[in-house]
Amino acid sequence: MSEGKLIYTKHDAVAQVSFDNPAAHNALTHQMWCDLRDVCRHIAQDSSVRAVTFRGVGGKAFISGTDISGFTRFTSGRDGIEYERHIDECMAAVDALPVTTIAIIEGWAVGGGLNIFSAADIRIATPEARFASPLGRTIGNCLSMSSCARIAGAIGVTMAKRMLLLGEVISAQEMMSRGVLYNVVDAGGLDAAVDALCQRAVSNAPLTTRASKEMIRRLSYANLPNIDDLIERVYGSEDFKRGVQNFVAKNKGVPQWSGK
Repeated sequence: MSEGKLIYTKHDAVAQVSFDNPAAHNALTHQMWCDLRDVCRHIAQDSSVRAVTFRGVGGKAFISGTDISGFTRFTSGRDGIEYERHIDECMAAVDALPVTTIAIIEGWAVGGGLNIFSAADIRIATPEARFASPLGRTIGNCLSMSSCARIAGAIGVTMAKRMLLLGEVISAQEMMSRGVLYNVVDAGGLDAAVDALCQRAVSNAPLTTRASKEMIRRLSYANLPNIDDLIERVYGSEDFKRGVQNFVAKNKGVPQWSGK
């Protein structure tokens, strides 16, 4: 896994968070997840920020997922519970941002990329953008309860099932037709479209934005059930170990799952 990094910049009232790991299609390393959490917490304390953009470096991927190599060190399903709690902690910092968040999608938004995409308030993409969460066709793990609620809430239960149960890849055009995307814009006009969105966002009454976001956040995550038993069973399975080994070895095709 190449050493990726997260880049934070700020221009006037707009903060920019960039995922910089193009050699791995901007897959997130453990450190990048931690940096995302810490940067979002920093932004939340900066009253001068009114909007935040999330974007992958290189123009070919938003985020292609998470660094899988760390899973090779898992010894039991409890490791999976701790991993998902860490992801939940990082994603909670994104959810808690009190300003308008905008995801800019060029290329693939997969796995963790779909999670961050789903956390954004507004989403804009190029026509070539593709969206997926093919856990059941790659390493055989599962989402946390918060991640499932976030993704299903953003893209709809039916589309979430198509991704998770069938491993389907969804196009930008279909995401647009279902209202998940704010707009689909050719690469040449993307920067201008993002700038216009940011300017509209920063001109909104900040207390209205803050209150509205917090209301929706509380509604989205109210009374979620504990699913540690499900996560422990999946991450402690032979299938998960087989899926990780298959992925790290770069074998083609779907692993032969046993259901154990």
